Amino acid sequence: MTTPHLPVIIIGAGQAGLSVSWYLCAQGIEHLVFERHRRFESWRSNRWDSFCLVTPNWQCRLPGWPYRGPDPDGFMQKDEIVDYVDGFAASFDPPLHEGVAVSRVRIDAGVYHLTTSLGPFTADQVVVATGGYDSPIVPPYAADIDPAIIQMHSRDYRRPAQLPKGGTLIVGTGQSGVQVMEDLHRDGRPVHLAVGPAPRSPRKYRGRDATDWLHDAGHYRMTIDRHPDPAKALSQTNHYMSGRDGGKEIDLRQFARDGVRLYGSMAGAKGTQVRFLPDLEQNLDDADRSYLGIRTQIDAWIAAQRIDAPTEPPFVKVWRPEQEITAIDLAGAGITSILWAIGFRPDYGWLELDCFDSHGRPQYQRGVTRVPGAYFIGLGWLNTWGSGRFLGIDEDSRHLADQIIARDRQLRAA
Repeated sequence: MTTPHLPVIIIGAGQAGLSVSWYLCAQGIEHLVFERHRRFESWRSNRWDSFCLVTPNWQCRLPGWPYRGPDPDGFMQKDEIVDYVDGFAASFDPPLHEGVAVSRVRIDAGVYHLTTSLGPFTADQVVVATGGYDSPIVPPYAADIDPAIIQMHSRDYRRPAQLPKGGTLIVGTGQSGVQVMEDLHRDGRPVHLAVGPAPRSPRKYRGRDATDWLHDAGHYRMTIDRHPDPAKALSQTNHYMSGRDGGKEIDLRQFARDGVRLYGSMAGAKGTQVRFLPDLEQNLDDADRSYLGIRTQIDAWIAAQRIDAPTEPPFVKVWRPEQEITAIDLAGAGITSILWAIGFRPDYGWLELDCFDSHGRPQYQRGVTRVPGAYFIGLGWLNTWGSGRFLGIDEDSRHLADQIIARDRQLRAA
């Protein structure tokens, strides 16, 4: 039986993989898209009920499918996002095979060999669009925590009713951690938060959304090769803010005033005993420094362009810890559950390609690897800040499609 051969195979049917498919379809390049679950599965299944975008709807600019709804400055909720991306897929009918897992990719004599649940395939070129959220991170010491304490990762959280009565300790203050914290707090539950080093951002500032100012100032056009600190950009957690209720800032100091118990970074746990680093105030100060830095950047743009914009009152720290609490007893504090919100690790073990560094991280220039015909798409700072978001997918996918089409022509001419 002959193994099916395609000019291009795309692995992953999120917005990144299907954006590349959109451009290939437009140019008549034969290809297939394999998706191990359903298209846009992470939007459908890995978000909580109250989830909404933290960037305005106008930043949703998939190829040929910009946001056309009535609220460009608003923030779509989970079901609206699914409708938006489903509409994008329906707009061009990609050659998609859902429920097909790719378990191995290797290259031999310039040809890619794929092992899939549908059988073997070969291809001239392969696009990896699986994202970086394969394996939820849970620290090793989680296994030592009293089994009476319910543990859950943010990927599995949907609503407060999933958790037992009593307090919840949320570990991590990236986007997921702070938004789940607010979800539980609004539900009237006792919330404890282990505050990590994540930065925060203004929401509305001087009459506009901060992201609008940054877009106008060219911040989102900065490429990783021009970034003043590329290593920091690649490793830094996303700035936290919220799109809920029309968009707002998240100031953890204010939540502390309102009853959320704050601690430093979680350092370890055994039984019902939990330890924290004495870095709460430092982490809050660092987050505020990031917040103020963005305000300063916007102020400079307004001044340089001589824009007549309203002024804002000076920033005030509304709360600070009187002392650093470095240990608690979960049972004594009434905590019955822990929610881990410390991120994910990618899994590239199935890719037998010479395009990874010593730490297993893919190496590329704008998604183009050193292995001819192998590409990545949909990762943070692939080229710009928007690369892992709706804002930058169109530009990134168009660039990769151009590379793919050029190589396809070379192969056909050879």
